[in-house]
Amino acid sequence: MASPRNHPAYTGRFAPSPTGPLHFGSLVTALASYLDAKAQGGTWLVRMEDIDPPRQLPGAEDTILRQLEAHSLLWDGQPLYQSQRSEAYVAALEELSHSGLAYPCHCSRQVLQDTGGLHQRSCVPGDLEQPHALRLSVPNNCFIAFTDLFQGRQQQWVKQTAGDFVLLRKDGLFAYQLAVVIDDAYQGISHIIRGSDLLDSTARQVCLQQLLTLPTPVYGHLPIAVNEQGHKLSKQNLAPPVDNRQPGANLLAAMHWLGMQPPADLPATSPEALLEWGVRNWQRTQLPQLIQIPAPAL
Repeated sequence: MASPRNHPAYTGRFAPSPTGPLHFGSLVTALASYLDAKAQGGTWLVRMEDIDPPRQLPGAEDTILRQLEAHSLLWDGQPLYQSQRSEAYVAALEELSHSGLAYPCHCSRQVLQDTGGLHQRSCVPGDLEQPHALRLSVPNNCFIAFTDLFQGRQQQWVKQTAGDFVLLRKDGLFAYQLAVVIDDAYQGISHIIRGSDLLDSTARQVCLQQLLTLPTPVYGHLPIAVNEQGHKLSKQNLAPPVDNRQPGANLLAAMHWLGMQPPADLPATSPEALLEWGVRNWQRTQLPQLIQIPAPAL
């Protein structure tokens, strides 16, 4: 299931969903993952997680790539598009189904709300001709513990906390938890730097990696940037897109947010110079173990 090509010792990635252009929070994630990869002499990949068409904005993929280019955040190789990876996801589902680790489910959200969000197998369908989801049969002993690069020690009993989670949605779309695990393995991702809003789902992904005998990357979950109301920056919260006309100022603000202090004589008009300095001076220990930090006004 892994890619046939040889992977360098460090392979990182930035994997946005094309639901809109990059805002300050997503720029911070892209910058931190880029700096961590390049500071280790590694490879930095870009992957478009475009498997949820109802939420996607037409043209957002190209907009995101142009924003990265404008900020000199240049990726290695070609971007990977999850929308072109269906065969790999189907193969993984077949493997899990044949081993008894995936099962069909008709559960509605209301049913799951009544059980605290955990699946009790009360709505496993007899009629497979009706639309149904596929869920992972999480083993009772799936206890996941890891040390996050920024958030410290993490642990979770997946069955008791998350329950049997969805691999294939009832509408036929592949679930994020499945696609991200398959593609991280395919691309040989060794380190994942992303927002702390995804910290809770990491144990599910590691559990699935173990069941598919796939390698587990090193994880680092950054604080998320929030607005004045304490809400995560997002398209839904009308977070403004980063302005391609001021890449240096945007990178400088993102570096300050990450706890970095570029020298005053470093030209903010040169994103390349800022990134070169950032790679030389990147330190994981500079970030506090926080879940969220207010975003600056740009």
